[in-house]
Amino acid sequence: MNTTTTVIVSFSNLAPFKSIFNSYEPINHHHDVQNETQPVNVQSGQRIAVCLVGGARRFELTGPSIVKRILKVYNNSDLFLHSPLDSNAYKFTLLKEAPRIAAVKIFQPQPIPETESQLRVLTSQNSPNGIQGLLQYFNLVEGCLTLIKSYQEKNNFTYDWIIRTRVDGYWSKPLAPDNFIPGQYLVPPGSSYGGLNDRFGIGDVNSSIVALSRLSLVPELDSAGFTQLNSETAFKAQLTTRKVPYVTKSLPFCIVTDRQYEFPPARFGVPVAALSSPGPLSGAKCRPCTPVCTGSCVGPIMSGLDKGWSWTEWANNRVELCDAHDKWENGWEKVFDRVARKNLAAARKEVLALTIEQCVNDFEKLRHRTPSWESPPVAEICRLGLKYR
Repeated sequence: MNTTTTVIVSFSNLAPFKSIFNSYEPINHHHDVQNETQPVNVQSGQRIAVCLVGGARRFELTGPSIVKRILKVYNNSDLFLHSPLDSNAYKFTLLKEAPRIAAVKIFQPQPIPETESQLRVLTSQNSPNGIQGLLQYFNLVEGCLTLIKSYQEKNNFTYDWIIRTRVDGYWSKPLAPDNFIPGQYLVPPGSSYGGLNDRFGIGDVNSSIVALSRLSLVPELDSAGFTQLNSETAFKAQLTTRKVPYVTKSLPFCIVTDRQYEFPPARFGVPVAALSSPGPLSGAKCRPCTPVCTGSCVGPIMSGLDKGWSWTEWANNRVELCDAHDKWENGWEKVFDRVARKNLAAARKEVLALTIEQCVNDFEKLRHRTPSWESPPVAEICRLGLKYR
């Protein structure tokens, strides 16, 4: 399935492979300890690396929220961006508002050779680009870890915490300090697809190395006998195999998607939440829309979803649902601007009005204040996205 083509995605008649659920036995102390752990705030002076990965498709909507509600909340955080070059990469000029940037790598993606162990461990089911799509995603995540390790070595220090988040995540509220939990790797609940939600994570350096080593740990999972894993089950297997305890905690972000999904979603379907939903969506799929299902309408739909698949927390009217079977509605911009409010709406309009000259100027300023920068010429990045305007 080509990711450049918008398609209707329906899981109505698909169930997860049995081997996804049967390929491991959960280790007793690797369970959701949310109610057993007393979180503490990040201590003054502790250093945080923020690992931001993915393509910039809707970064004019998501990027300003990441800057405002993560990077500017933690003044001792350094940003590490690892992203493939595409026609939307010019939107990273919005990172000029980020307080501290340690490393940027924007690269031309290349096919990753598929090994026998990868073909045994991973499944292509429900992955838009098959196993190659998983490998590209794993490479994005682990590549960001490589940037962090290199920066630490050059500057002779070690981060206390690593936050891993996605370029396409929209944050409706700030990331709270009680999400930094010593001794636990924190992930969102829901959207687990048989494993663990892998759309966000916080941990200390040692646990984060395990969590972010998506490619290099595949042979170890192969040796342990894991087969037919998707991204989420492979992620859980990494943590359990290396005995990294994890905790789930609701978080105020969602993944902005252009993909189309059947509505209403069936048991293994994918709900798409309205960006205006009042509750913490914990990485559920979302879009700016006029909700078609709110209040008492939500329960019957969400309770019909498989709890271990695409389910997300919905109680207390925290979710409003879009009918996402078609493209974004006409006038979605006004919906977004109303929900995101003045500053974030202004950033969206700024990108819309951006010229090649302004883009190059903003990128050059970014490059000169970033200690580690690797990308094609910034003029090439800008022309790629803006030449046909």
